[in-house]
Amino acid sequence: MRCPFCGNEDTQVKDSRPSEDGSSIRRRRYCGGCGARFTTFERVQLRELTVVKSDGRRVAFDRDKLKRSIEISLRKRPVDEDRIERIVNSIQRRLESSGESEVPSKTVGEMVMEALKGLDPVAYVRFASVYRNFREAKDFEEFIGSLRPDSE
Repeated sequence: MRCPFCGNEDTQVKDSRPSEDGSSIRRRRYCGGCGARFTTFERVQLRELTVVKSDGRRVAFDRDKLKRSIEISLRKRPVDEDRIERIVNSIQRRLESSGESEVPSKTVGEMVMEALKGLDPVAYVRFASVYRNFREAKDFEEFIGSLRPDSE
């Protein structure tokens, strides 16, 4: 593993342990070149996933991008980092076990919406505003109105 600080390719694993949910291995590493310590994670990847965008472009599934988008919607909300990690792991596992190597971006977005709806209503509306491309206040009003159980 290459050191992220100096680029040295000779690093040593000092400690390994499973993550809390058991989906990855956390490794503490030491660089003999610069003395830095850093953490890496090792995860099982069942298959290579490609996300098909609405305009037809195909891009490799990026777990970090998925996590960042969820973190942005949850910014300044009372949600633990571990909870976010579990959501990302769950979505990734569901996509990988679907049997498909190409997944529409809409499917990923709907999975995130589903997870956020049960987790935090503010984050759910934030994500929806970007995902569904709200353009004006009326879009927010309509979306929030559809969430109310008394709206018919």
